[in-house]
Amino acid sequence: MLPAIEIRGKPASEGIFTGPVVNLGVTRLASRPARDAAVERAELESAIAAAIAAVKALAARNAGTAADILEFQIAMLEDGTLRQRALAAIKQGASAADAWWRVLENEIAGYTNSNDQNFSARGADLRDIRDRVVRKLTGQDFAQMKSGSIFVSDDLAPTLFLEADWSQGGAIALRSGSSSSHVAILARSRGVPMVIGLGEAWPNACDHAIVDGTEGLVLAAPPPALVDIYTKRSAAETAQRDHDRKFLLAPARRRDGTPVEVQLNIARAEELDRIDPASCDGIGLVRSEFLFRDAASLPGEEEQYLAYRGILQWANGKPVTIRTFDVGGDKPLRGLTAEGNGNPLTGLRGVRLTLARSGLFRIQLRALARAAIHGNLKVMLPMVILPRDLEQSAALFDRCVAELRNEGVNCARPPLGIMVEVPAAAIAPELFAKAAFFSIGTNDLTQFVMAASRDEACAAELEEAAHPAIARLIAGVAAFGRENGIPVSLCGDMASAPQHLPLLLEAGVNSLSVTPAALARVKSALSRI
Repeated sequence: MLPAIEIRGKPASEGIFTGPVVNLGVTRLASRPARDAAVERAELESAIAAAIAAVKALAARNAGTAADILEFQIAMLEDGTLRQRALAAIKQGASAADAWWRVLENEIAGYTNSNDQNFSARGADLRDIRDRVVRKLTGQDFAQMKSGSIFVSDDLAPTLFLEADWSQGGAIALRSGSSSSHVAILARSRGVPMVIGLGEAWPNACDHAIVDGTEGLVLAAPPPALVDIYTKRSAAETAQRDHDRKFLLAPARRRDGTPVEVQLNIARAEELDRIDPASCDGIGLVRSEFLFRDAASLPGEEEQYLAYRGILQWANGKPVTIRTFDVGGDKPLRGLTAEGNGNPLTGLRGVRLTLARSGLFRIQLRALARAAIHGNLKVMLPMVILPRDLEQSAALFDRCVAELRNEGVNCARPPLGIMVEVPAAAIAPELFAKAAFFSIGTNDLTQFVMAASRDEACAAELEEAAHPAIARLIAGVAAFGRENGIPVSLCGDMASAPQHLPLLLEAGVNSLSVTPAALARVKSALSRI
């Protein structure tokens, strides 16, 4: 019996699924000579209207993150600017499909060329609406999204995921894709195993496979004995998840009863829609960059205030730590950051950028001060390297609070802490003794210490958060905080991985901030330590 064909990719959504393979087609532009401009114009208008109706119907059946994704697509389909550009191209002799494709390709490039994950994720939404309209115009269609199947493609559009029936299970195996894409977010929220980055290794003739979303592995054409092994493993993982869920609403405790604070990391306010506040000890990291929705415009003070207030009200008195805008370097933002510097170790980024763009920073600090009266708010500065980063930010924060009070606006000055995510800060934490708290960001700290970008697959084996150098830095920061009365937490991905918990606890870290999906798993693992 031939062994299975092993194809290595990257994990995007945990879980194991075995089933038949469905190869999804790729929407292609089949160019043809343009007919009369009036005919082409009418066909484009009809195709866009049909796409809007279909996406609106899908939005009516979804909520939370899915609804947010679909609302963006509807807004772009209804965008008069995109339509007018396409109509102008038709007037110049292009067919409806050619015109729409050309306009959307230009728009897609502006999103996907960004290294910022939240921003570039919108590129997939634009490809989705590009393809939906073009398929309508050209009569193309995909293979049926059968329930209980493994869908194989270059990438998968969010609307195709939402249109699929997952009631009998299923999985996704993509030749490209991103773990931060909207379809990956949806897969994790629905418990659909997903592997990305498989490349072109997928065999042409394969009608059955195993997808291991936890390990980032696909086994094509598996023999029955291997299917049996993975079926038992899947059942064991399901049983473990069911066991872990029992800990979701219980206080986090070690086996001897010692409490451990477990908070949440969130990248979008919508993530809180399905989370019970009773399941966590607060929010340890709010990535405030979520306010840069599609980079259409910089968020104003009122928009920010309302967003922060909503998060604080959800927490209902539990602590909420909001990180000030962390953009620049490897997270550029169109219209705000300088072009041409993608090196994550250099450039105008994090707190350096917001101090340099003091007008933008003042707006955020004013909004935070106004929101502080609605809950237990803490504010955190990213990429702090020098003591003056903290000192200048604190002085500006104080001035913003004074301005608001002079204007008769109700506000408060929340505690100001720092992320310890740069080796300079981790090695010499005593330089930041004036910080109200420390939060160790192991994602950036690891890539800086190991000189291994987290976005480079070839350097993945070097991105080891449990390396002794990282462990020593974490222990040093925790010890300094303990000796000087400065609270220390850890908000990197390391906190969400049960295998790292003994190391973190041994290092003296007793406050963790984890992804929502890891909350029950982490609490369960703590109970066994």
